[in-house]
Amino acid sequence: MSPWAGPAAVVAVLVAAVLHASWNAVVKGSGDQIGIFGRSSLVGVVMCAAGLWFVEMPAGGSWPWLIASVVIHVGYNLGLLAAYRLGDFNQTYPLARGLGPVVVAVVAALALHEPLAPVPAVGVLVIAAAIGVLGLTPWRRVRANRPAVLAALFTGLTIASYTLVDGVGVRASGSAAGYTLWLVGLECAATVVLVGALRTRRGAGVPILAAGGRAWLAAAAVTVMSTMAYGLVLWAQTRGALAAVAALRESSVVVAAVIGMLAFKEPMGRVRVAASVAVAIGVALLAVPAA
Repeated sequence: MSPWAGPAAVVAVLVAAVLHASWNAVVKGSGDQIGIFGRSSLVGVVMCAAGLWFVEMPAGGSWPWLIASVVIHVGYNLGLLAAYRLGDFNQTYPLARGLGPVVVAVVAALALHEPLAPVPAVGVLVIAAAIGVLGLTPWRRVRANRPAVLAALFTGLTIASYTLVDGVGVRASGSAAGYTLWLVGLECAATVVLVGALRTRRGAGVPILAAGGRAWLAAAAVTVMSTMAYGLVLWAQTRGALAAVAALRESSVVVAAVIGMLAFKEPMGRVRVAASVAVAIGVALLAVPAA
């Protein structure tokens, strides 16, 4: 049988992939990553607080997973900030995203008793390998910027961790929408505190509340896109195998590679084009049902 309950879950994850690459590009291009994280988090707290009136409360059994995910997401935000400060968008983004699918596939098979059929499993490996190529080429750029690579790999481990935690948590919640809003709201509240601490330590940058209208518009766009993207992924995790969802979500690296080339004038090259095609092939393999 297919690792997906239906085509709607596949479409949801592909839309999430586009949204995810887009909001990451907005953060990278902002010139003030800490500031935009702080402003988008403030918007997120308000948005989620308003939305909680319209969704069901997650079931009690999901709360330990939800709280653990909030902590992991804060680590993810720190890793992402460091990676974007130190490296190029189309290098650090693929590296951060590429580690997750393999880790999720292995843990889901061994600990959650959710193995993939052979063909979709090959799809996961193809996607992960292609993403690795996107992040590790050209090699001279990797050798010249090891701190960015390490930050991206740390970010990848946090991605794998929260994917697994939320996969269990959202299934136990009884309400994907409620789980999403509580998760995003609490994460945003924690990130506001984190950004305040970073601003105080560095003593630099435009104060969060003093930013102009364009900065707040960009922050609102990040909040809406990131919340929609992860909400779609969480919903898909109730309809598909965790490894398949994690791998398909990382098709966002192809979008990120194009954005990096067009918006940030970062190099692409034949090898990276071939790797992007390989990601598409891996995505197609994920949809092949078992015999």
